Amino acid sequence: MKLNTKLTLFNTISKLVIVVLFVLLLPLLITRINLNYTDGKLVKQKNKVLQIVKILGIGNYITNGESYGSYTLLKEEYVSLDEITPEQFLDTIQNERRIVEGDTIEYRILSHTFNVNNKNYLLEVGKSVDTLDETSGAMQNIAFQVLVSMILLTILADQFYSGYVLRPLRQIIKTKLVGSTFPSFGSYRRVRTTTTDFQQLDISIHRMIETIADKFQKEREFISNASHELMTPISILQSKIENMFDEEAIADELKVKLLEMQKILNRLKSITKTLLLISQIENDQFIKEDEITLHDLLQEVYDEISIRIEEKNISFNMQVSNYTVLHGVNKFLLFNLFFNLVNNAIKYNREGGEITITEEVVNNSHIVS
Repeated sequence: MKLNTKLTLFNTISKLVIVVLFVLLLPLLITRINLNYTDGKLVKQKNKVLQIVKILGIGNYITNGESYGSYTLLKEEYVSLDEITPEQFLDTIQNERRIVEGDTIEYRILSHTFNVNNKNYLLEVGKSVDTLDETSGAMQNIAFQVLVSMILLTILADQFYSGYVLRPLRQIIKTKLVGSTFPSFGSYRRVRTTTTDFQQLDISIHRMIETIADKFQKEREFISNASHELMTPISILQSKIENMFDEEAIADELKVKLLEMQKILNRLKSITKTLLLISQIENDQFIKEDEITLHDLLQEVYDEISIRIEEKNISFNMQVSNYTVLHGVNKFLLFNLFFNLVNNAIKYNREGGEITITEEVVNNSHIVS
């Protein structure tokens, strides 16, 4: 299954499941919210009546033993107060039907008994069930908050699942591309994944790496073999030319031509040695177990090339510490490195110029410039 199909399928199913759950739970949530809202309103009205009775007395509602009743114009709400026997006790909120002026109306009724002046009274506060949708505003806000929360949850779930699905891709990048050191790629390890795209990507990268490594190995072998094969005829030609110089009957013009041939052979031999050196470096044939101070190494370079420095009257300065020790290096390669750098500095310098080698420490690393 392709990655795009997986992500699309999961997003569709997750959103569908959340919508279905929301639709199924919405009626229950609305009913519960309406009841809680209505019950809270009835309790507030009860407390208000009791506070009035406490301040003004029960006579504010009941006079001469007559019951008290008050309805709104549309019979949506009512408050009643009756004197009852001392044995009765009520403190409930429930739905009940009441007949009001010939009409049967279902109310959400709070019934509460209390005692004043050794007399027991029953307080009823009712609200028509048909008017409960007055709380639709609060209900809509709650529903919106729930929906937003669910959307946020789906976003988090999408991110988690995407991270899970794309984990093999990160592993491929880390182990096959970023974590590989050319030309040593290491052994092949298949990345565990059920995604067809990542399986194909993993195999394709592996095949590409194998091809690159094979071509590089053949190139190294060619350079190594060519360098060794060229050294033999070059050495033979040099030996024959040197023998010809020893002959007494050789003409001067021939000697000049032999000198030119010898220069060409020397140049060709130098190129061949360079190719051989590159091949040996790439094949890790140099052991890095030497230990030498930086100052001594640069001094050896100077001793080797001092004649050329003096010919161009160049000032050579070494501003390096005598105590900087290079561990685990190959002295031959480092010598050639600094020799070539100094040789180029002489080659492209002016008469009476200056060459300065400095050393500085940056973040526990030694920088030579």
